[in-house]
Amino acid sequence: MSIKIARDDNRTLEQIKQHYELEKGLAHQLKTADKQERKYLYTALYDQLFEQIPHHPQLARKADVAESQQEVSRKLKLLARYLVPELVFLEIGPGDCRLSLEVARQVKKVYAIDVSNEITKNLNCPDNFELIIFDGYTIPLPANIIDLAYSNQLMEHLHPDDAVDQLYEVYRLLKSGGIYICITPNRLSGPHDVSKYFDETASGFHLKEYTCTELADLFSVVGFSKITSYIGGKGLYMKFPLALIQWVERFLSSLSFSVRSKIARTMFFRALLGVILVAEK
Repeated sequence: MSIKIARDDNRTLEQIKQHYELEKGLAHQLKTADKQERKYLYTALYDQLFEQIPHHPQLARKADVAESQQEVSRKLKLLARYLVPELVFLEIGPGDCRLSLEVARQVKKVYAIDVSNEITKNLNCPDNFELIIFDGYTIPLPANIIDLAYSNQLMEHLHPDDAVDQLYEVYRLLKSGGIYICITPNRLSGPHDVSKYFDETASGFHLKEYTCTELADLFSVVGFSKITSYIGGKGLYMKFPLALIQWVERFLSSLSFSVRSKIARTMFFRALLGVILVAEK
């Protein structure tokens, strides 16, 4: 099999294969586990992955302080319009927590919640910052306390049943008029986990990748009153009609995988298809 390794992945083919085989096996455990088992498996399996794959790209990004800070700056360009001193902020799946720690310098309170102890260990946290390790969908916080919730590259990691439950949890936590910004890779330009080198459908820890249409429908079911879509990336974002994105998704869905991939992975369509939804309670 001929594999073209992504430019930002500095690993050998053997390392990628090792990562793929382990992650696919761990993901299968999550997909086939019942809800009670998944409460414990998210943390256990993610910790196992990071412990056994020290060359995991997420760990490499955590070690690269300059690149990580640049990525934080890009993300802040989308968040900046919402950040005010009295704001209470929630990040779900904060990774190395650098974004949440930066936001904590500008707002009243920050909650960062994750399933992994490994990726978040050894943090030096300010007084207005609280890190919570949770089960993947039940958020142990009281209702109506959050002004702005945020997740980036998180929804695709959840079991589909847990994704719905977590959305209800986010809705519960938000104050009236509160905002949830959700960013996730588009299924039509995927897969986006390590299985992109081997499979046509995500089979690693991206348990379900979504289209913008599918995610907007979920937001509506949960009860969000206003849903706005954005396009862009690398710090440049603009509002874009959701109906137009949905039309493009319907067109791409009608194509074969090989043809769709060539179109959807071009620079223009990557910017158009990256799922960036801003939902208001």
